[in-house]
Amino acid sequence: MRRDSSPGVLVLHAVRITGFADAPVIAHRYGLDAAETKEALHDAEARGWVERSAFAGTGGWSLTEAGRAENERRLAAELAGVGGADEVRDVYRTFLPLNAMLMAACTDWQLRPAAGDRLAVNDHSDPGWDAGVLHELAGIGRALTPLAERLGSVLTRLRGYDTRFTAALARARAGEGAWVDGTGVDSCHRVWFELHEDLIATLGLDRHAEL
Repeated sequence: MRRDSSPGVLVLHAVRITGFADAPVIAHRYGLDAAETKEALHDAEARGWVERSAFAGTGGWSLTEAGRAENERRLAAELAGVGGADEVRDVYRTFLPLNAMLMAACTDWQLRPAAGDRLAVNDHSDPGWDAGVLHELAGIGRALTPLAERLGSVLTRLRGYDTRFTAALARARAGEGAWVDGTGVDSCHRVWFELHEDLIATLGLDRHAEL
């Protein structure tokens, strides 16, 4: 059974998991041809599946409600076609407790409780505290590796989350703190958020649903 996704599926899904991005970013997400990606986006726009908007001089594409439904319809058909639904559901069950750990680690990166202020902002002046967070993230990354391998055995497009997470963590350990939770880089948090969105879209779940 073919495990590669069609360009049409990948373009629409890249819009879903990036949330809001311009055509070059969408094309880059799955290594798609830039011209074909633009054409697919305009076709999807004509069908009412995506819309382009601009904020503060930055433009990008996002899914409409109809596009979200079409994305999930295509993903469900794709998953059924490769017979991978049970495997992805099982991975998702294992993912959920790791997700709680990742969220806690990111909170600890942003906050460091102090006397009289349990919500004090982490100013990163305590290397021991930050090292503990990075150690926690490393453990999460190790747990992610076998899950990513299982997902990649189901569908090619699900590969790579573990290597992206590891790369982000290496940057953070080298002193680039934004690679823990930054939104403007491919940080640990951003990679994890995309993985979560990918799993729930693939399974047709609500982000807060549990199996």
